[in-house]
Amino acid sequence: MEANFAQILEKIQAYDKIVIHRHQNPDPDALGSQGGLATAIRAGYPEKQVRTVGGAVGDLDWLNQPEEVSDDFYQGALVIVTDTANTPRISDPRFDQGAFLIKIDHHPNDDAYGDYYYVQTSASSSSEIITDLINASAGQLVLTQEAARVLYAGIVGDTGRFMYNATTAHTFNVAAQLVSTGFDHTAVSENLYEMTLGQARLQSTVFDQIQFDGQGAAHVVISQALIKKLGLRDDQVNSIVSTPGRLKGVLLWSLYVEKPDGTYRVHFRSKGPIINGIAKAHNGGGHPLASGASARDLEEVQTIIQAMVAAGAAYQVTPQ
Repeated sequence: MEANFAQILEKIQAYDKIVIHRHQNPDPDALGSQGGLATAIRAGYPEKQVRTVGGAVGDLDWLNQPEEVSDDFYQGALVIVTDTANTPRISDPRFDQGAFLIKIDHHPNDDAYGDYYYVQTSASSSSEIITDLINASAGQLVLTQEAARVLYAGIVGDTGRFMYNATTAHTFNVAAQLVSTGFDHTAVSENLYEMTLGQARLQSTVFDQIQFDGQGAAHVVISQALIKKLGLRDDQVNSIVSTPGRLKGVLLWSLYVEKPDGTYRVHFRSKGPIINGIAKAHNGGGHPLASGASARDLEEVQTIIQAMVAAGAAYQVTPQ
């Protein structure tokens, strides 16, 4: 059932135990929206038991880390899932073990799971939505400095430092409100965008190996051999997803990151052509201009590359 902020706040008030989930392989917005909501609830309702769950967070452990939660804790608990479009991506399969389930997200609502769901695709990030929820709570939830810090990181991460087209005047107003709480926003940006030497060398490799069709579409394949040679973990490869977009003439691009089992994690980005349809056709999905998918082998990788080239060519003929 589609819900509004008032209905969500009523449920938060009604439950003594709350578990907050986010998606697997979390990005700053997943951790920011999850941690920001948890911190705001704890500050407004210190008597409630609030837990955040999920798997490993990689280099983002300075934002939020999962907590140990027993199966018994879910009994009679409210479960909230932030920044997760569909149930297969939810980190920790116990999300459906509580008494009531709420989805809060900004991705297209292709999987309308939950007893309540609040989805606002026009929002820059789920962290922006959580900030709006806090503001709508009339003091029930409290925007502490710590909540503001992680929510700001989520917004900066999902807007690409306010570069992406989902960034609105409201996004800037929310960011200004968060910064006004006094946390060190410079440190947040430094943590988000610093890289290891291995990641810097990977970025150089992307520029060296990128394939460009000359009509807007570009792609790069990153092998497990290269990842190991550079001494990187798989999650550290995410730092170069936006790199091809810095090149003049690149309109849309895809990165194919080989996983240890030989399959590929696929990242899609675009400056205009709609690409989430291609992602959905390959066990993925996401935003119209930023999506993810999977490819079982290099043959499927080539199929996706051809679809991206076709999307770029069609857009050049009839730009939106």
